Amino acid sequence: MATDPKATAEHALRPFSEPVRRWFEASFEEPTPAQALGWPAIASGRNALICAPTGSGKTLAAFLWGIDSLSREPERLGEGVRIVYVSPLKALSYDIERNLRAPLKGVGADISVGLRTGDTPQRERQAMRRKPPDVLITTPESLYLIMTSQAREILTGAEAVIVDEIHAVAQSKRGAHLALTLERLSHLVTSNEGDDPQRIGLSATQRPLETVGKFLVGPRRECEIVDAGRSKELDLEIRVPVED
Repeated sequence: MATDPKATAEHALRPFSEPVRRWFEASFEEPTPAQALGWPAIASGRNALICAPTGSGKTLAAFLWGIDSLSREPERLGEGVRIVYVSPLKALSYDIERNLRAPLKGVGADISVGLRTGDTPQRERQAMRRKPPDVLITTPESLYLIMTSQAREILTGAEAVIVDEIHAVAQSKRGAHLALTLERLSHLVTSNEGDDPQRIGLSATQRPLETVGKFLVGPRRECEIVDAGRSKELDLEIRVPVED
């Protein structure tokens, strides 16, 4: 199901708490189309695929509602991972700084963030198991390793999983492996009496979106398509070498 692209900035920020709205309005002129169209779907709890070009603010669109939700209920913090962010790219520190550190500081939310990749030292992995972060930033391969170890207990309370750059893995063996890991995560959470985690996919302009959305959620779930992609304007001029 495609989303109506006519959403206003005012309506987009309405579901958020006052601290989050105040921080956003002080930091940005207005929500981008990816944010204005994506937040209603995310705030409703529906699975969603946000399609928008690079630099369109879609990563912040995916994170901000989760930050707001956790900041409203601080009693849920410190007891396990609530939000899982999965990126096929290793350059994760930029996303952490730009899309998490700034809003967490601006909102004043005491939400902890942990990074787990193949380069994470063993002592940090053990420390993460003893004291899990509220938000886990990881890669498909590292998420698989967590799910196949005793460390998976930190994920039993996961409420949402964000898959960034999903178009980069959707047609590969790596993507098939990730899809299986996401199903194992869902089974882990639901078998511990939790709700099936919300799935939020972030994609560059990729077609067909319905196929990418189905890859994100699997065959038994619905996915709302948020298409904030924009067509490039063409400056076309026809020149003929001889006069007609």
